[in-house]
Amino acid sequence: MAEPVKPLRVAVLGCGSVGSQVVRLLAKSATDIEARIGAPVELAGVAVRRIDAPREVDVPAALLTTDAYGLVTRPDVDIVIEVIGGIEPARGLILAALARGASVVTANKALLAEDGPALFQAADEAGADLYFEAAVAGAIPILRPLRESLAGDVVTKVLGIVNGTTNFILDKMDTQGAGYAETLAQAQELGYAEADPTADVEGFDAAAKAAILASLAFHTRVSAGDVYREGIAEVTAADVKSAREMDSVLKLLAICELRPQPGGEDAVSVRVHPAMIPRSHPLAAVHGAFNAVFVEAESAGQLMFYGPGAGGAPTASAILGDLVTVARNRLTGTQGPGESAYADRELLPMGETVTRYHVSIDVDDKAGVLAAVAAAFAEHDVSIQTVRQEGRGADAQLVVVSHAATDAQLSATVAHLREMSIVHDVNSVMRVEGVEE
Repeated sequence: MAEPVKPLRVAVLGCGSVGSQVVRLLAKSATDIEARIGAPVELAGVAVRRIDAPREVDVPAALLTTDAYGLVTRPDVDIVIEVIGGIEPARGLILAALARGASVVTANKALLAEDGPALFQAADEAGADLYFEAAVAGAIPILRPLRESLAGDVVTKVLGIVNGTTNFILDKMDTQGAGYAETLAQAQELGYAEADPTADVEGFDAAAKAAILASLAFHTRVSAGDVYREGIAEVTAADVKSAREMDSVLKLLAICELRPQPGGEDAVSVRVHPAMIPRSHPLAAVHGAFNAVFVEAESAGQLMFYGPGAGGAPTASAILGDLVTVARNRLTGTQGPGESAYADRELLPMGETVTRYHVSIDVDDKAGVLAAVAAAFAEHDVSIQTVRQEGRGADAQLVVVSHAATDAQLSATVAHLREMSIVHDVNSVMRVEGVEE
């Protein structure tokens, strides 16, 4: 008769909205998880800030501890799940767990985007796993396809809506015609935005996720500091209206792409900013607080990943998927893929990134204005795709959409326009994505 398999012991760091759902699902799905892994999983402990804090789930008092370091360094803990977020103490706790040989599952995009290489090195030296599917786009399986399913292909572009708060705001501005401040307040009332929404609306959250996506897709180390970032706080109802008139919609996009260079090598461009995309593009149909990631690869073609990008239960689902994988690896004595940075491609500054602009300009309503504006674009080697004039007299306005050029050329063109005496104001500058040249 075969001996029973020794249980795998799991420590959970954090018991907030995500951690509590992890604890709940571990208990609810214990039988299924055991069958999928081939061994039972036991909860060894849950590290919290305060033992007496209210929680979404009941956790046995004997499992709660405020000594997170003591928990992750216990010799009987096989896997550590980190959902406390932030840089410290999460970094120190993860490194301590890995140094002891425990595998780690984390949802910490900020830490991975800032110090991923050190974490991967620690995991490799310990022969342990570091998995992080929940760090980007909640329940949507996007990191594992990039890390494993597409490992035999060449990914050329990743274009995504990876922040639910900003997508909710821009979607409501489009569908309800409301202003930014009004819609942000609505998002806060509904719980889609934090009391301090800076990380979301200024693009920091999306930039961290873009760094992770680009690192995996292009086998090159990319940190959050390498990502060009603009938020949505300056987006106006007039910008949304202009997009609608172009049969487009405004989205905060994470854009990661390979760009051929004159020497024959590809370089990596990574940016986060609001952009107009045609309503015919699949990402235009992503509404509310949902996320979606659009991937282009040489052989696989175009792939779309869509679903809830945040929330306790969806994020916990991704965490438990990683838990099953790392648990199987521990039983078989194997290790999953670590960091892949062999390509070490050049990272392009934003000025060298190729993009397109939608520019709204208040001008004098007189002969020669259009020619002068066109000449300003031509001087900086930027070709105009379309131009239209709205209004007359003091309210005359030109709306120009450019062909693709470097961002530096387009920025220089806008600066030139602002210096022209016939230009009263350049009142809106938006990038345009998802349109074939």
